[in-house]
Amino acid sequence: MTNVVAPPPSPNLALDQLVAQRRATGETLVHLAFGEARLPVLPQLAEQLAKGAARAAYGPVAGDSGVRTAVAGYFARRRLPTDPDRIVVAPGSKPLLMALQLVVPGDVLLPRPAWNTYAPQAAYAGKQAIGVPVPEECGGVPEPRALRAALSSARAAGRDPRLLVLTLPDNPTGTVAPPALIREVCALARQEDLVIVSDEIYRDVVHDPTATDFLSPAEVAPEHTVVTTGLSKSLGLGGWRIGAARFPSGERGRRLRDGVIAAASELWSTLAGPMQHVAEYAFGEPPEIVERLRASARLHGTVARAVHRIAVDAGAHCRPPTGAFYVYPDFEPLRPELAARGVHDSASLARRLLDESGIVVLGGHLLGDDPGALRFKAATSLLYGDEKGQEEALAADDPVSLPHIADQLARTAAGFARLTGRRTPTDSSPEVPR
Repeated sequence: MTNVVAPPPSPNLALDQLVAQRRATGETLVHLAFGEARLPVLPQLAEQLAKGAARAAYGPVAGDSGVRTAVAGYFARRRLPTDPDRIVVAPGSKPLLMALQLVVPGDVLLPRPAWNTYAPQAAYAGKQAIGVPVPEECGGVPEPRALRAALSSARAAGRDPRLLVLTLPDNPTGTVAPPALIREVCALARQEDLVIVSDEIYRDVVHDPTATDFLSPAEVAPEHTVVTTGLSKSLGLGGWRIGAARFPSGERGRRLRDGVIAAASELWSTLAGPMQHVAEYAFGEPPEIVERLRASARLHGTVARAVHRIAVDAGAHCRPPTGAFYVYPDFEPLRPELAARGVHDSASLARRLLDESGIVVLGGHLLGDDPGALRFKAATSLLYGDEKGQEEALAADDPVSLPHIADQLARTAAGFARLTGRRTPTDSSPEVPR
């Protein structure tokens, strides 16, 4: 009999099924568990897709020279001079991340909590994922002393950590690690000869670039760092599956790039020709793309800060969001009140919010966090509504005052307050709104 390896459970798939079941009964939900950048497609991007429709040939696995040159220019404008030969494009950033898991030997070090894709990919690649706590100030990177201790403990236990994944800005905390911390983590990675994967798919979703310093590990440890990016979060093109990776120069970078291309040739072949046409245009950043990036980052920041205020007003600790579209509340200060209501961990906390208030969140235990902690990820980007509502939100000076967003925020506030038996002034009923 052939042995079949059971795949790791998918929290996204389980949540999708749960949400579909609840909605099928007629229940309306506040969906804070799915981090899709719900934005309307720019007409110019749709035009580029149509223009590229005739590109039906396979083409080079790494991508045609035009798109690789455009991606190289994108990185150069972000203080990362890049030769097009160091670029690989793919159907989304996740295949690139998976390929790197397959190519880099040894185990993988992850921030704790981390994007829920990383650990399952490590399992598929036969690696052990070693979670390292993030610092108090931000997520996306491990706390340096904890990283050093984790390396020592893992090696003492016979493990071989070789790969370090960072997320800048971070999913799930919605924060950007400060430059001093990036330098400290990179110095340790160089000392320990780790390969760094800097997942920068949210780089263009820094809420206020003038107020938030962004430093890529590729600027600090260029010979050790692979940078991944894509268009799903910045331009809302998740369904179009467009991703790219920038590899280091030198022998290490060549080996990594060649390995990823070899994996790509067997796993996904190449990015579809029409999507390469779109990517070449988008990464070239004409004025309408630049303006959309600014408008979407402003919208994401405004709504994420509103949900942050709701969480803090409800009594949670929560890092102020500065990038992406997430907040990561910690209800530890309310543990006695929550325990009295049967909430003892992140799973029961998420379940209580769903059953009592129709609010869907992703419990921290699904992100590698301590299962006993009272933390969850709240994604804020689905609060913008349908396409018409998204257009209104992008154009509004104060998007949180729009009725459709204000209603969702009010339901969120009532649900968070209801966790401990409190009430908000607008919460007139303990029942889930239908």
